Order: sequence, then C-alpha cells, then structure tokens
Amino acid sequence: MNVFSAIRARFHNAHADHHAIARGMAWVILFVFLGKLAGAAKEMAIAYRYGVSEDVDAYLFVLNLVSWPVGVWFSVLTVVLVPLAARIRHNSSVDLPRFRSELLGLTLLLGMGLMLFAWLGLPLLLRSPWTGLPPTSVSIATNMVSGLALLAPLGVLISLFSAWMLSAGRHANTLLESVPALVLLVAILSFPGGGAEPLVWGTVVGFAFHLASLAVPLARRGEIEAPSFTRQSPQWPAFWQGFGIMLAGQALMSFIGIIDQFFAAHLGTGSIATLSYANRILALIFGLGATAVARATLPVFSQAQAQGECQLHLHRVAAHWVRLLFVFGVVAMIVGWWLAPWAVKLLFERGAFIARDTEAVTEVLCYGLVQLPFYFAGLVLVSYASSQRRYILLFWSGVIGIIFKMIANVVLVPIFGIKGIVLAWAVVYALNALLFWLALGRSK
Repeated sequence: MNVFSAIRARFHNAHADHHAIARGMAWVILFVFLGKLAGAAKEMAIAYRYGVSEDVDAYLFVLNLVSWPVGVWFSVLTVVLVPLAARIRHNSSVDLPRFRSELLGLTLLLGMGLMLFAWLGLPLLLRSPWTGLPPTSVSIATNMVSGLALLAPLGVLISLFSAWMLSAGRHANTLLESVPALVLLVAILSFPGGGAEPLVWGTVVGFAFHLASLAVPLARRGEIEAPSFTRQSPQWPAFWQGFGIMLAGQALMSFIGIIDQFFAAHLGTGSIATLSYANRILALIFGLGATAVARATLPVFSQAQAQGECQLHLHRVAAHWVRLLFVFGVVAMIVGWWLAPWAVKLLFERGAFIARDTEAVTEVLCYGLVQLPFYFAGLVLVSYASSQRRYILLFWSGVIGIIFKMIANVVLVPIFGIKGIVLAWAVVYALNALLFWLALGRSK
C-alpha cells in the first residue's frame, strides 16, 4: 500500500510539463491505436488479394516516390511550424490569420508543381534500367502514375492542415490519419476483380476524404482563410530561417527510404513487397510509440520555450523521457521478437500470401525490431532540439543518417540480404541518438 501511495504522490508532485506530455501521449496512443487497426485491416486485405506480387511492387514503388516530397514537407512543417505557431500565439496572435492564408497559397502552388513533375518525370524514371524493376512491373507502375500523381497536391494540403491542428495542441489529426486506410480497404473489398485499379483509386479517394475530414473542423473554428499568394506577413523571415535547413535535412533523411527501395528492387521480384509488409508491422509499433512521443512532446517543449522556462529544467524533463522510452523500446523489441511469427501469420497469411511469404517477412521484421530503443529515445531529443530551433543540428543528423545508411546497406545487404536493409536503420538511429544526446547535453 505504501508503494502505491508513493507512486501516487510522485505523480501528483511531478512538474506540469510531465503531466502535459503524459496526457498528450495517452490521447495520441489511443488515436494511433484506432488508426493502426484500420491500417492493419487494409494491409490484410492487400495481402489476401495480391500477396507478394508485381502489382504490389509497382504500386509501392510509385506510391513511395510520390509520397517522398509530401513526407518531407510534413516533417519540415511539423518541426518549423509548431514552435513558430506557439510563439505567434504567445506574442502576436493578430498576425496568425494572414500568415495562415499566405502559407495556404504557398502550399497550393507546391502541390500543383509536384503533381506536374510526377506526371512528366516518373514515367521517364521508371523506364530507366537502373531502377532494378522487371519489365512487367515497369509497365504496371507506369500506368499507375497518372492516378497516384494526384496524391501530391492532396498530400501537401493534408500535411499543412495536420500541422495546424498539432500546433494548437489538438490530436484529432492523428485519428483522422486512418481515413485513407479505411477507404482503400473498402475499395479492395468492393472491387475484387479490378486488378491494380482498386489500389490506385482507393488511395486517391482516401486522400481526398482525409483532406475533407481535416478541412471541415478547421473551417468551423475559423482557422482556414482564403489562400493568398503574397508574402506580406512579418512571420515569413522566422519561417524561412528554419525551413531551408530543415528541408535539406529532412530530404536527406527521408530519401533513405527511396534508396532502400532501389536496394530491394535489385534483390528480385517480391523483395519490395516483402520489405513493405515487414515495415507495415514495424509502423504499427512505431505509431503507438513514436507518433505519440513526437506529437506529445513537441507542443509541450515549444510552449515552454515560448514562455521562457528554465533550460536546465527542460533538459531534465527531456532526459527523463529519453531514459524511459529507451527502456520501453528494449521491452518492445524483446516482446516483438517473440510475437513476430504469430503477428505476420495472423495479419497476412491467407489467399495469395502463403507460408513461405510469412517466413520471409518474419525474418525481416525481427531484424527491424532492433531499431526500436534508439528510435524512441531519439524522438524525444529531436522534439527538444526542434523546440530550441536547433536546425543546424537537425540538418547534420540527416547528413549523418544518409551517409551511414548507405555505408551500412553496402556492408550489410550482401551479408544479410533484405534483412540488412532494416538492420542498417538501427545503426542510423543509434548514431543519431548519440549525436543529439551529446550536442544537447553541452547546451543545457
């Protein structure tokens, strides 16, 4: 009884920042869990209908290429916009509507430019011999470009609206991320004889519904203004100060996924799909932990920085959560190793996805679980660095990431095959976590 009383007293006496992080993390974990259930159902349907096939290889190849700049845009917006919005709300909230309007205009131009680039450039890229795709997959992928290119404008707008929600401390956008998966699931089940078409158009319609689900609540709160294509807001210098360097860093770090795709393509038909199925299960784990960590800690650190809280206190808060989440990552890794064969079989082994595919995906998944402790711990440090606007540090983490991922891939893939691709991520996350720990430790 005394033990429980001590724990209760420790919780009540903890600083408000710890309470805010824990509360935000609880909501995000709940929303991510619900969203990942939808994602898991979608992946089960894809595995049942398509297995490890050329259709899936082609779909994922094009989808990842189109999604890459969208993912970079969202990562940069999250890191730059959330702290900036906290300062604007604290210091000069009257400037917020104009800045939102002009940022929306910039986002529309970016989305249209990316769509045109995808329409014109991806067919040429797919036909080049160094992609590693077999001719049949190239033909299927080329036919998918016209539809999947629409994800570029939809995706950048979704990213902007999600970042605005997150900057206000609301986590409903996390739950709404399940909308594309649900729509794609319905499309796959509704059109059982449609070849690869349900994959393409189910994805596009899912993104459109996701955009609408974000825009409606923002519009009701009066947080969407008509787009403006000027740059008159006084907040632009602060935005561009972090945007350029973060764009370079995030582009480098996220480009690693594209590099992995090319490594996998050279390992034979089905390798991209095998890697993707393993990464989908890893994403379920990352989503429950990593998304919660990033989206719960960054608003708290940003608001504390805007209000001028003591840096030593913030460092102690960050260090506490780093240690806690590293331990959580170790536990998740051990449990994941034990559950991996059953998880893959339960999720995917039916229809076109056979026992041999289960064994291959399970092996890749087990090697990928080594990432977890370093990834979880590093996310707290990234949020802490972002709140301090340490953009140069974040940029160098991207540079280090892509250099060492290439080196690790070259060394590990010939030894471990496709398993070496995911094992190399553990090397990257360990080095980046060490970099942030040492750099932020000196600045406290």
